[in-house]
Amino acid sequence: MSKDKKQRFISTRLSIMMFLQFFIWGAWFVTMGTYLSKGLGLDGAQIGDAYSTMPWGAVIAPFIVGMIADRFFSAQKVMAFMHIVGGGILFYASTITDFALLFWVLIAYAICYNPTLSLVNAISFSKMDNPEKQFPAIRVFGTAGWIVAGLLVGFMKIEDQNLPMKIAAVSSFLLGVYSLFLPDTPPKSLGHKVTISDVLGLETLKLMKNRSFAVFAIGSTLICIPLAFYYNFTNMFLNDVGVVNAAGKMTLGQMSEVIFMLVMPFFFARLGVKKMLLIGMAAWVGRYLLFAFGSSDSLVWMYYIGIMLHGICYDFFFVTGQIYVDNTAPKAIQAQAQGFIALITYGIGMVVGAKLSGQVVKHFTTETSTAEEVVESVLAWQQIWLVPALLAGVILILFAILFKDPAKETAPVDSAE
Repeated sequence: MSKDKKQRFISTRLSIMMFLQFFIWGAWFVTMGTYLSKGLGLDGAQIGDAYSTMPWGAVIAPFIVGMIADRFFSAQKVMAFMHIVGGGILFYASTITDFALLFWVLIAYAICYNPTLSLVNAISFSKMDNPEKQFPAIRVFGTAGWIVAGLLVGFMKIEDQNLPMKIAAVSSFLLGVYSLFLPDTPPKSLGHKVTISDVLGLETLKLMKNRSFAVFAIGSTLICIPLAFYYNFTNMFLNDVGVVNAAGKMTLGQMSEVIFMLVMPFFFARLGVKKMLLIGMAAWVGRYLLFAFGSSDSLVWMYYIGIMLHGICYDFFFVTGQIYVDNTAPKAIQAQAQGFIALITYGIGMVVGAKLSGQVVKHFTTETSTAEEVVESVLAWQQIWLVPALLAGVILILFAILFKDPAKETAPVDSAE
């Protein structure tokens, strides 16, 4: 087999891996709030706690990858174990009706799934000659997997059922078996001592001496608090106000993500880091205001625009932020710096956001009884969405005042070492 054919064969295998990886997540996570609310009758606070399990998994994941996978086992074998065990756990979760038990089972699943997010990247990068050019073409299949999952669940009209969890569980088992046939990726830290400081990226704390980097790190963590409102309650909201095929409509967000990823270089060259970050944050404010003042009839277009703003919300802030970190951190700790930012945003920020969003939804929920003495929950969605809009707006203003564009920095970040 020629080198080109071999590379295409490997790329195809990696693309299938990436598709399944995000199909699993997209199949159950988006609609879990609707299932927990309508299927199990849980309140907003409980739903927020359930959604906090994945961020908790993000906090724990670096220890599994850094202390175990990178030192003792090939990445594809860890992937196989995590997905096979995780599939069993998620299938069991789909059968649970007691919230206390469900919470801890979802924690167990999050601990299995989150490490695989970095493992799929590690496997991909290890088999590429030119990651900058080759990785985007493979990573886009992950977005495609998420989109297909949303379209499937929406088409089947099962958003308020446990079937999405079961679909994800079976897919997880399939990916686990498939992982055993992926290219071998030996542990990269074999024979090397790895410290907790390395795993958590604590060397990155030295960069906090630079004010703008500190503002970026804190701002990124804080913006993930209102961000959690979208991930946790949008599907439940759209179903509650009568939007048909809500899961399918929500895939417009991932479609816009692909589009804005393609045009990012054009805007980045003209706007610079600060303006890109501010536009991304402003998009969150706009999205929540559109949700607050839209309606499912004549103003349903406001919901659609709010969903499609996902491309700007994610790409302009988080992808730009990854570029900023890569350009700011010294080469010796670039990987640690990226891991640290992921820990404080998708971990700590989203944990706080999940807890707060759940409490806000519960606060603005009114229980009413019908003539047949059936208790119904009425949610004041406008007031709910105004809370993250206000939070994101305050963070946006503070960020605009305190963050300096890297081009205007007077001292290099390396001086913080």
